[in-house]
Amino acid sequence: MINKDFHVNNRRRLAESIGGGLIVLSAYGRMQRGNDASFGFEQESNFWWLTGIDAPEWWVIIDSGRDKSWLVSPDISDIHQTFDGSLSADQASKISGIESVISRDEANKLLRELAQKHSVVYSLGDSPHAQYYDFSINPAPKKMWRNLETIFNDVQDCRLEIAKLRAIKQPVEIAAIKKAIHLTVDAFKDVKEKLPNLKYEYEVEAEFTYAFRKKGAAGHAYDPIVASGLSACTLHYCENNKKLQANKILLMDIGARVDGYSADISRSYIIGQASIRQSQVHSAVEAAHHQIIKLLKPGLSFIEYYAAVDTIMKSALVELGLISLADNEDKYRRYFPHAIGHGLGVDVHDSLGQFSEFIPGMVVTVEPGIYIPEEAIGIRIEDDILITDKSNINLSASLPTTL
Repeated sequence: MINKDFHVNNRRRLAESIGGGLIVLSAYGRMQRGNDASFGFEQESNFWWLTGIDAPEWWVIIDSGRDKSWLVSPDISDIHQTFDGSLSADQASKISGIESVISRDEANKLLRELAQKHSVVYSLGDSPHAQYYDFSINPAPKKMWRNLETIFNDVQDCRLEIAKLRAIKQPVEIAAIKKAIHLTVDAFKDVKEKLPNLKYEYEVEAEFTYAFRKKGAAGHAYDPIVASGLSACTLHYCENNKKLQANKILLMDIGARVDGYSADISRSYIIGQASIRQSQVHSAVEAAHHQIIKLLKPGLSFIEYYAAVDTIMKSALVELGLISLADNEDKYRRYFPHAIGHGLGVDVHDSLGQFSEFIPGMVVTVEPGIYIPEEAIGIRIEDDILITDKSNINLSASLPTTL
């Protein structure tokens, strides 16, 4: 069970990984939704992993040398307290296992005192993939970094150290992921039975949302993808507002979030009667999917794995008459344009910590897909895989991959 002991242990492990020292992190702040309203809050995953705090604007200060931590509460006006409420000091302490909860003013004074003993402070630097984002980044971690630069001689990034720890899941984390997967699998099975009576993509989405919330999950781990026909060829399609098309394939990429951890499962189902071509493409993806899962084992290098995946996927595309063996990478990627998978955990796209091979305790997705816009066919099959000491376990294997 995810409790304060989990977060206490995570702080201890991080302190050991950086060889002691001082660590200061900020939670995310709220982001504007429209005019004077904010979006529903979602926490920075590293901050949550270390503290369990799921509220905005908090800080954590970890002095490894003294084996002492502080939580820093945000300054909240009476008006915002009335409208939005806030996490109390007692609640924050019980969740995190940190006894000392101090104010912003007390924290800034403490940081100046700690700067007399620590020339280096660790915090979260920029995401290594930020250049590829097409959205604004939550400014709170950068604001913290700049604040620390005014106090300490040297601010260093501990993002990679945390990522390495988070990449290898602890038993309690695997249990939470299994719960999220189990709930998601049940919802998929229920929705598949109801599909003949559903008319719109949003009705499908609503069935999943109801199933997740009814069982007490936080909801969706990410914006659900419910894509009928040609829409499935837009990889992150999430409008989910079109009518379900007869005799077209419906691609669903959906996962619940339970106890802070995510599931991520994709299935492609036919609405009505499948054509020979649709069946051929689905069978090709399904066969590749199971072949690729069999590859996964500890010690397999990522480079070897990706090369083997490319061989399998290119062979599938050749058999479907979409490419020839002589075609270049661009033509191959026209029909399989995304990665074969990613880490899974607190973040639905969890970092694998820059390791070079699969390690027991990693949880990864396998999600081959073939997308043929000119034929309005988009098919993806995705399962969540635990790397074990000798091989792997498909955690979502109880959900059939059939069309």
